[in-house]
Amino acid sequence: MSYMDKGIVEIHNALVKGEVTSKQLVEEALSKAHEVQDRCNAFVTIIDDVKEMEVTYDLLSGIPFGLKDNYSTKGILSTGSSNTLKDYVPFFDATAVTNLKKVNAVAIAKTAMDEFGMGGFGKTAHTGYITNPWDQERMCAGSSSGSAASVAAGVYPYATGSDTGDSIRKPAAYCGIVGYKPTYGMISRYGLFPFASSLDHLGCLTRSVEDAAIVADAMKGIDDNDMTSWDSKDMHLYESLSKDVQGKKLCYIKEICDPSNYPDASDELKQHLANFYKTLDLCKELGMQVEEVSIDMKLLNALSSVYVVISCAEATSNMSNLTGIIFGPRSRGDNYIDMMKNYRTEGFSSLIKRRFIIGSYVLQAQNKDRYFNNAQRVRRLLVDAWKDLYKKYDAVILPVGSGPAKYLDETKNKDYTNSHILEEHLQIGNFGGFPSITIPNGFINNLPVGINITGNCYDDINVLNIAYALEDKMDYKNQIAKEVK
Repeated sequence: MSYMDKGIVEIHNALVKGEVTSKQLVEEALSKAHEVQDRCNAFVTIIDDVKEMEVTYDLLSGIPFGLKDNYSTKGILSTGSSNTLKDYVPFFDATAVTNLKKVNAVAIAKTAMDEFGMGGFGKTAHTGYITNPWDQERMCAGSSSGSAASVAAGVYPYATGSDTGDSIRKPAAYCGIVGYKPTYGMISRYGLFPFASSLDHLGCLTRSVEDAAIVADAMKGIDDNDMTSWDSKDMHLYESLSKDVQGKKLCYIKEICDPSNYPDASDELKQHLANFYKTLDLCKELGMQVEEVSIDMKLLNALSSVYVVISCAEATSNMSNLTGIIFGPRSRGDNYIDMMKNYRTEGFSSLIKRRFIIGSYVLQAQNKDRYFNNAQRVRRLLVDAWKDLYKKYDAVILPVGSGPAKYLDETKNKDYTNSHILEEHLQIGNFGGFPSITIPNGFINNLPVGINITGNCYDDINVLNIAYALEDKMDYKNQIAKEVK
């Protein structure tokens, strides 16, 4: 009997009853991991010699899971999917990893990702493209591509992720699973390879909202090593799950969801928006109020530019320590300057180098106010606009992306008028540190699509409950990818 395609509570109950052992679960997960690796290239490292763990009262005890490869893992290769760290084995665990070890969770793999989290396509990992388990011609999005692919394929019930712009939530949508990014600082960032520190969030990818709450409960907690972390010990996500959302108020953004804003929309995009409006009807059936609101298009149009400027600037600073001198493979050179130059030139992908150039440019003294400081000002305007919505509404609900997973061959993809807003709006959750969750809400051409629910800071329980009730009204919980090609 297969167990890795089930939910965490069901697996835990089977362990407690003695119907299966942790060792058997590990063997099943490893077998599936190798199979999925052959199809999807979802892993950097499969930990074949991992040992089972004792089963306790903790729901995650004895159950296998995957770790995104930008989490530091003591004694285990941690590359960030970059050639610059292709042989790096850390001497310490990320705090989130330590917390999962405390509940006897069993890490069986490090999942592939866009290099250092920079990319939304799963195409910049040093191990190659990561493909979607529903259709290998399609992408998983990024950067948590391997985590999304492996969970969707049934390797294990959950994997960790990181989210700087949408890196948990969009891969979840493309792979037909759940992606949860808690409020900024709920899960310590200590031991995460930093991309953009003011935007980076840790979270998880699962196949149900219930499982997302269980995993986040285990990962979270205040940490002296992360000054942005906060004390959430009195916030019990799993225990607080409730399907009673009567009277909750949701809003959606007209400028993002109105089909008339996409005059050249494809059939896929039209179906995606139609799916979204059907989901709004389900919200109303559950007793929630749903209202349309407007946001200035000038503000929305600035979203992606603001993200590029801020994230590239912070990445340039954060990754200045990647010199090949402190750690990483040494490069040739007659002196340390040439060694660093060759290390960074040969080690980073072209996308990373472009981002470093942008970051360096916007931080130059003569450019900083015009670009970086202005981007921060617009970021504040966007966050304030969303906070104004939370004065009246419990959450904002929106479609994820412009349809199902895009092709890895970009010549097959179509761009639409204003589609950049559909593709990039999840970044607002990072700008404001808001809790945000993506859940599947249907299929288009046999490929999954998703919706996103984002609430105010520290209102994670409310966000999870809305998603939990809505998930129960649909039929996509715990689904396993079925390859359509």
